[in-house]
Amino acid sequence: MPAQLLDGKRIAEALRLETAAEVSAWSAKSGVVPHLTVVLVGEEAASAVYVRNKRIACEKAGIRGSVLTLPATVPQTELLELIARLNTDPDVHGILVQLPLPKHVDPQAILDAVAPLKDVDCFHPENVGLLSQGRPRFLPCTPAGVQQILMRSSIPVAGKHVVVVGRSEIVGKPLALMLMQKQPVDGANATVTVCHSRTEGLAQVTRTADILVAAIGLPDFVKAEMVQPGAVVIDVGINRVEKGLVGDVDFAAVSHVAAAITPVPGGVGPMTIAMLLQNTLRAARGLHP
Repeated sequence: MPAQLLDGKRIAEALRLETAAEVSAWSAKSGVVPHLTVVLVGEEAASAVYVRNKRIACEKAGIRGSVLTLPATVPQTELLELIARLNTDPDVHGILVQLPLPKHVDPQAILDAVAPLKDVDCFHPENVGLLSQGRPRFLPCTPAGVQQILMRSSIPVAGKHVVVVGRSEIVGKPLALMLMQKQPVDGANATVTVCHSRTEGLAQVTRTADILVAAIGLPDFVKAEMVQPGAVVIDVGINRVEKGLVGDVDFAAVSHVAAAITPVPGGVGPMTIAMLLQNTLRAARGLHP
């Protein structure tokens, strides 16, 4: 029996409508319109598409979205100066630096330069530290999107074994922190195992998962034999191959083993933007209490 399709696009639309209602009510009361500024360096095609989608989503939610585009040759010092100006601009509530950056730019230095109160991607060390302590200022967008898919699809997480394949700062590590937190919410209190490219006996570990999250960045990496029958599979990967966009999971095969699975595209991707909108509103509220 084919797996239940976890429709991230539908869930993201519901979240966007909820956020739009919150933005409308708060803006009417405060007189402030939340403002997200995206910094795009270079003309990488995929990044340009992501940025355009973010700006459109902002408009639909009643959030002001602006994009500052810099040439790929921009010196790191100039980029840091721009971020410093945005940090002190009272009209800007959220700052997002679109990744990846050109090779001559140190991404850690750039992300660390974003003011913590405007760090809507939750990459700044201060915000990561708060997240690790279970008192987040912001929730990292993609992990939060995964958590919302599970919660809004009525998939129990508490007490379950979640295996996360991938240990990136963007998805793997923060998602593990969020799912293992001791909190009275549906999407936490899990037993979490984090695997990666050097994990010995990887397939043996993934087959123990009640919920398997693939975020390793390799197309069709997770095969059917790596999945426990009846498991929930969340595919975070977005890979461009000759046949188009595919995830980190061999969808055609795994969908006949899993109980539920996210598609690519239309799964986690739309949720990332939906959570960005929520973080932008939270940032505006924090700066205009």
